[in-house]
Amino acid sequence: MKDEILHHIRYSLGKDAEHSSVYDWRIALSLALRDRMVDHWYRSTRETYASNAKRVYYLSLEFLMGRLVEDMAANLGLDREARHAIEALGQDYEEIVHDEPDAALGNGGLGRLAACFMDSLATLGIPAYGYGIRYEHGLFEQKFSDGKQVETAETWLTQRHAWEFERPEVKYRIQFGGHVEHHEGKARWISSETVLATAYDTPVIGWKGTWGNTLRLWSAKAPGAFDLESFNRGDYLAAGRSEALARTISRVLYPDDTTDAGKQLRLKQEYFFTAASLMDLMRRYLSDHDDLRALPDHVAIQLNDTHPAIAGPELVRQLVDVHGLEMPEAIEIARNCLGYTNHTLLPEALEKWHVGLMAYVLPRHLDIIRAIDHDHQERHPGSPRIIEHDHVQMGELAFIMAHKVNGVSALHSELVKETVFEDLHKIHPTRIINQTNGITPRRWLYTCNQPLSDLITREIGDGWVADLEQLKALNEKSGDKAFLAEFQAAKRANKVQLAQWIRQTCGTEVNPDAMFDVQIKRIHEYKRQLMNILETVALWNEIRDNPGGDWTPRVKIFGGKAAPGYHVAKQIIHLINDVATRINNDPVTGDLLKVVYPPNYNVTMAENLIPAADLSEQISTAGKEASGTGNMKFALNGALTIGTLDGANVEIREHVGAENFFLFGLTAQEVQERRLQHGFARAAIEASPRLSRVLGQIVDGVFCPDEVTRYHELVGNLYDHDYFLVTCDFDSYFDAQRRVDVAYRSKTGWAAMALKNTANMGWFSSDRTIQGYARDIWHAGPVNTGGMEKIA
Repeated sequence: MKDEILHHIRYSLGKDAEHSSVYDWRIALSLALRDRMVDHWYRSTRETYASNAKRVYYLSLEFLMGRLVEDMAANLGLDREARHAIEALGQDYEEIVHDEPDAALGNGGLGRLAACFMDSLATLGIPAYGYGIRYEHGLFEQKFSDGKQVETAETWLTQRHAWEFERPEVKYRIQFGGHVEHHEGKARWISSETVLATAYDTPVIGWKGTWGNTLRLWSAKAPGAFDLESFNRGDYLAAGRSEALARTISRVLYPDDTTDAGKQLRLKQEYFFTAASLMDLMRRYLSDHDDLRALPDHVAIQLNDTHPAIAGPELVRQLVDVHGLEMPEAIEIARNCLGYTNHTLLPEALEKWHVGLMAYVLPRHLDIIRAIDHDHQERHPGSPRIIEHDHVQMGELAFIMAHKVNGVSALHSELVKETVFEDLHKIHPTRIINQTNGITPRRWLYTCNQPLSDLITREIGDGWVADLEQLKALNEKSGDKAFLAEFQAAKRANKVQLAQWIRQTCGTEVNPDAMFDVQIKRIHEYKRQLMNILETVALWNEIRDNPGGDWTPRVKIFGGKAAPGYHVAKQIIHLINDVATRINNDPVTGDLLKVVYPPNYNVTMAENLIPAADLSEQISTAGKEASGTGNMKFALNGALTIGTLDGANVEIREHVGAENFFLFGLTAQEVQERRLQHGFARAAIEASPRLSRVLGQIVDGVFCPDEVTRYHELVGNLYDHDYFLVTCDFDSYFDAQRRVDVAYRSKTGWAAMALKNTANMGWFSSDRTIQGYARDIWHAGPVNTGGMEKIA
């Protein structure tokens, strides 16, 4: 390994060891590890072709991969060898691996789920491609200016991305706009704009290196040569216009779609990567098959949310316009290939595109969507339409064009049947199934939490990394005081490390012996960060009223970004930071209460926060969180959950035991009933002196004396609207937090409860989730004999 690293320092980077920077060492280490990956990757590809195995194609607008050095070293079984080699070369291994920027390819749970699934697909030996976009700037880099979120461009690709292989020979022409001509029953799409989709491949290697799959990301480029004539006559902007317009498609994740231009770009992005991916898989299929009617026997396509829902019409277009099949048959073939994962019950998150926009950007696809709609109406008269009120409803399109539709937790799957797809479920009663989300234990315990991982491996061996159910053996240790002391020591080591990081990042001193209370999520009203900070103010009031009381010291830690156009979410961020400024400088409360909000939450930050967390905040309005995967990561790493009966919280509570979970709040059914009561929010506030006091302080400008009216709109919404029932659940939440305080004072009792969480999270491995997908949706299985047991 030392020789390979030095080889890359010299021959890949053109440096000598004496003059190499941290960046140089990191790239050299990455390339040395990548070299070791390639043989596994090639072998897996050869075995897939030789076995004629069914391939899985996972289409996702996000892949939140995180740093890859530690991940790939661990999966190859080379983590200790890599560390020893770097240290033998006189370098700091931790500094080098932490130099790697997060790939800015996602936002939150959706993208991280896709990354966990890619890890599990490779670990299980199931042939798969992940398809997405190679964003130059990703979502955005979050900074705070006077407590307000400021968005700046992510710059991860200004450095070399060592893990990818550019494939200049793999390119597809992607069309937009124009019109459709019909002649003798055939359609011809005459486009007005074309871009090239070019491929970049990253190998994804499973645990122990037994199998390798591919993450293929598309970058948009101009189809023509540089306009030298315009350049030579001094029109430099015109010379680069086509290139700039093409690159716009793969520049930014989730462009602000509050404008018409933003909507158009978003639709183009979704079609761009979906069309390129389908063209690619069709090319691969036709390279050794000649019967398109057998496509579903060899190809399984999974749509991660509605972003790639245009895959149905696009696959039909290719089968009809390119390969000459008849429309009804093409629709059926496409449906038998496609599966759709629904991630939300929020109507605004189920995408809809105006027919005018669809006609302008994808005129041929609008024709095909109408044909799909007509075909479904003929088969099921009176069923919900895909096109309704001059909008193409992508949720309905995805449902109708998929042979299976899955929710991502048991509760969510039932609510999908009862709410957003109630009428379609009645027509297709077997189409909706459940596949509860999972997380990869390789990243979310083995590599991110070395103190706990080492303790578990010493106690039960390392078989748990590929079979998380083996953690159940730790249940026997819940009464073992010596083991619980070691379990506590592992947690404290993580907390000390996080406290140092918080001091360096935020300039705030926190006590590692205080309870670390963490909520890290995308900022959204239904996730109720607002309720969390209101409760924080209420606790601050109580401590100030009785500073000599028996208080449990807490550090409240927040993390997450708000969408650039989401005004309320950005107000909530501002309020959290304003409250932090006041509380953290209060000599009365001192170390009893601190509030910390590190900017730019990402996978790397999560890997710092989750192992150190004592309490996991999973407080969404019941019936709104589809699943959650952060809740699984926290519990696996020995944090106790305070939460509602929402998403996968329900199943986590069942597995870890109700006595090891702090439950509060209305149920999903009670939420619906409460909304029907006139003035429910105002009544809840008036019935709660504690909440009334907090809201009064915010209105009076206690936390923003320079601008007293800053949060009047936010508070007014709580009184008059409060769709997500912050006010109704507030007192129940406050009381649950006081139960948490009491439990935390018993160090041994808390450790036993935390251990029960870790020991009983085996079911939430993404390996189990992928086995369910493979069995119930894809009808695919492992190829390699060295992989896991064949899926029944």
